[in-house]
Amino acid sequence: MNRSVLVIFFSFILLNVNGQFTRHIVQFTYKGSGGYSLSSPNAYLSGKALQRRARYNIAQDSTDLPVNPAFIDSLRKAGNVTILSSSRWLNQALIQTTDASALSRIARLPFVRRTTPIGSSYNRADLPADKFADEKIETISRTGMQSLQVDALDYGNAYGQIHIHEGEYLHNAGFQGQGITIAMLDGGYQNFNNNRALDSIRNSGRLLGTWDFVKNESSVSEDHPHGLYCLSIMAANLPGLYVGSAPKASYYLFRTEDTGSEFPVEEHYWAVAAEQADSLGVDMISSSLGYSEFDQSSFNYTYAQMDGNTTMVTRAADLAAKKGILVCNSAGNSGGDPWKYIIAPADGDSVLAIGATNVSGAPAWFTSFGPSADGRVKPDVASVGDDTYVVIPNGAIARGDGTSFSNPNLAGLIACLWQAFPEFNNMEIIDAVKRSSSRYTNPDNRIGYGIPNMRQAYQYLLEKKYANILREKWVKVFPNPLQNESSILIRAREDGAIQYQLMDMSGRLLRTGSEMGQQGRYARFTMGDIGSLPTGVYILKIINGKATETIRLLK
Repeated sequence: MNRSVLVIFFSFILLNVNGQFTRHIVQFTYKGSGGYSLSSPNAYLSGKALQRRARYNIAQDSTDLPVNPAFIDSLRKAGNVTILSSSRWLNQALIQTTDASALSRIARLPFVRRTTPIGSSYNRADLPADKFADEKIETISRTGMQSLQVDALDYGNAYGQIHIHEGEYLHNAGFQGQGITIAMLDGGYQNFNNNRALDSIRNSGRLLGTWDFVKNESSVSEDHPHGLYCLSIMAANLPGLYVGSAPKASYYLFRTEDTGSEFPVEEHYWAVAAEQADSLGVDMISSSLGYSEFDQSSFNYTYAQMDGNTTMVTRAADLAAKKGILVCNSAGNSGGDPWKYIIAPADGDSVLAIGATNVSGAPAWFTSFGPSADGRVKPDVASVGDDTYVVIPNGAIARGDGTSFSNPNLAGLIACLWQAFPEFNNMEIIDAVKRSSSRYTNPDNRIGYGIPNMRQAYQYLLEKKYANILREKWVKVFPNPLQNESSILIRAREDGAIQYQLMDMSGRLLRTGSEMGQQGRYARFTMGDIGSLPTGVYILKIINGKATETIRLLK
């Protein structure tokens, strides 16, 4: 079974590939300056990308520098060679040629480490028209479902797959993905530009761009619908029928998968798309793709190579994470196959690999097994991928199976969680998601740490945020000098009442508040309309049992 995880179920025709490969990777030994400098990153990274790196203290390094243009020119001049793309992270170029003498000349260039055949671009009658034709997608007759409670969003058919994570807790608090940018890497987004479920992201300018890395063109709407299914799980907004897990996030749609064949060249496309996402300053990558077997068996990976360090796509995914991007990837659908294991890049140590359950939380029979070859917990977590509701190209509601679908469902909720806590980096958010999961203390090889709970993840991050604020003191006022809605943050010293008193310098009581506290837990008071108070010095007194604290405040 082919495991390129536009992941639902499909069969493929094993090709008898005797012809010459037409696509080759050229790897370089070094970069050289190429006219670029780490001290001038705005030449190759957007302002938003630089802001992300500054926010999380991520320094530029040599992997950020573009491939040396002089190297590319030399490849072009070697003969009948077409340059298709280049990867700065992996320091390599993808070329197309049938010119054996040109390949020989390229291999002798002093800055070339090696050339490797990686794929073909044939159009043969024995190729399957659609290697994902056996995806289980079933259109449903129901037009909506009743939620079990009144929520800010009327999820319709999507309610169960949101509720299993208490995702409505984030949405009800106003966190619906605003300000988070997600790059989707997939095999096509058929009719996304006319689909009624995506009107919201189109009309509000939150569909930020598209690119087809397979064909080197901007159009992705005529290709395979798999990416459209995944996009709908996050971005659809049809109140009462279907509302996705991050309906107010912003999206880039990248096509990296050639659905007519399976070769490692698609790993290069993935890497280049991830680099583009980084350059654009995206926050997250959602990818329902993966690799272990190919149409030419000599390219196949072994389970031992699922070690987080070997495959091209996994190295690219981990580099994306190193740049501050939160990478979510399907674990794979091989649980019922002889292979049975996760596929790349789900094996990455910095990639959140997402397995599949049904809406009741039982592992799906097809979800790929862990651990990684080096013994790490994989998949990391799980979401609904068995009878997941999606929107199809004509705007109808359907359901299907696959970790392809569990991945974007959870990725969208993680976007909402990160929106609530932008001060934490990608790996801290992933850690909170794992800690909130149903099997965190007893992970297994089917669903890893289990099913995340967004309420618990939110509470964990809130307490961590408060702990950071109160690193040195048990009482903190922010902002100070006082402004409207200034807050008092207190870590209780003992069980019992916590009281604050705000007084002027004469001792006149101006504000007060009290609530019951638990030792080690946090209480937060908002002092209300500070704007009505005159400029001056004020006294804040905190009382928690025998513990007291007095702070001078300015306005």
